[in-house]
Amino acid sequence: MMSGDVTPSPCVSICALDDDDVCIGCQRTGYEIARWGVMTEEERREVLKKVAEREDGVAL
Repeated sequence: MMSGDVTPSPCVSICALDDDDVCIGCQRTGYEIARWGVMTEEERREVLKKVAEREDGVAL
């Protein structure tokens, strides 16, 4: 990633937390959503990795 690039939010404007405190739209936890604006780029990339893992674990 080049200097100055910003990791985009995975928000898809379907905002509701499930019983595990995970958003059904973007797969972030409530804590991750609340902190997104103050996270470093490295922290955001780590969250996106976790989001991908959660998406892989979602049963269709």
